[in-house]
Amino acid sequence: MTLTLFLVCAIAVIAFVFDFTNGFHDAANAVATSVATRALSLEQALVMAAIMNFVGALLGTGVAETIGSGIISPPQDDSGLVVVAAGLIGAIVWNLITWWFGLPSSSSHALIGGLTGAGLAASTTVHWLVIGEKVVIPMFLSPLVGFGLAFLVMKFVLFLLRTATYKTTMRRFRRAQIFSSAAIALGHGLQDAQKTMGVVVLALVAGGYHQGTDIPLWVKIGAAAAISLGTYSGGVRIMKTLGQNITEVDPTRGFVAELVAASVLYTTAFLWHAPISTTHTMTSAVMGVGATRRRSAVRWGVAGNIVGGWFLTLPAAAAFAMIVYSIIQFIV
Repeated sequence: MTLTLFLVCAIAVIAFVFDFTNGFHDAANAVATSVATRALSLEQALVMAAIMNFVGALLGTGVAETIGSGIISPPQDDSGLVVVAAGLIGAIVWNLITWWFGLPSSSSHALIGGLTGAGLAASTTVHWLVIGEKVVIPMFLSPLVGFGLAFLVMKFVLFLLRTATYKTTMRRFRRAQIFSSAAIALGHGLQDAQKTMGVVVLALVAGGYHQGTDIPLWVKIGAAAAISLGTYSGGVRIMKTLGQNITEVDPTRGFVAELVAASVLYTTAFLWHAPISTTHTMTSAVMGVGATRRRSAVRWGVAGNIVGGWFLTLPAAAAFAMIVYSIIQFIV
C-alpha cells in the first residue's frame, strides 16, 4: 500500500469517526423535546432518529459538494491529505469537548472551522467568499429565522387552540411529535451526513483517486451508517440541556419547534446548498416557542452560554486543527 493510499484510507476512517461523534453529539436535536414531553421513550426516539438519519443522508448531495470543493482547495498530494486529516481531528476534539460539557454546539461549524484552520496552517487556498456566503451568513440567519418563525407559529397555534381542551390537545400533539421528530431527524441526516461525504471526496480528490464533486455510493452509505450509529448511541448530556434546561417544553411547543427547525433545514439544504447548523436551528426554535409563555420562561443565562459556544466553535476548531497540523508536520 502506498503512503497516499494509506492516508486516503485513514482520512476516510477519521471522517466516519467524526460522523459518529456528530451523531451522538447532535442526537439531542432530533429527540430531546420528544423525550422531554414523553411522546417517545428514549429508546424509541433514538431508534427512530437513527433510521431517519440514514434515510436523510441519502437524499441529496448539494451540501456535500459545498464542503468537498467550497471551503478549501488542498494540494493534490500527500500534503493536501495531511491538511484534511488535521481539519477532521480538530473538529473531533471540539465535538468531544462540547459534548463533555453538555453544550449543544455545531458539529457542522466544527468541521468547517477545522478545515479552515488546517488550510491556514498549511498556507492552502481558503475560499473566504464561500465561507461567508454559505457559513457565516447562515450562522446568523438560521438562529434568527428559527427563533422568530417558531415564536410566530407558536403564537398562531395558541390562538387556534384558545378554546381547546388542554388534556386532549396535549395528547394529540404528543402523537404528532412522533412525526415532527422524524422530520427533524431526516433533516439532520440530510445536512450533517453530507458534510462527512464532502470531506471524504475532498481526500479522494487530493489523493488523485477521484475527480469532480459527485459522491461515490460507498461514501454515501458509509456516512449514513456512521451518523446513524452515532445517533443511536445517544448524547444524553446535550439532550438534557436542549430538552429541559433552556425552557419547559410541552407537546405543543415541542411539535412546533421541531416542525420549524425541520423546515429550515430542508430549505437551506435543497435551495441554498448551505451547510447550516442543525443545533443552532433547533435550539433557537426551542427558545422561540418557550418565549411565547413569557420572557422569563426561557433561561437566558443557559441560552447565553449556548450562543457563546456557537461563536467560539469556528475559531476553536480551527485552532485545534492548526495545532494538530503543526504536530503532524513536526513528526513527519
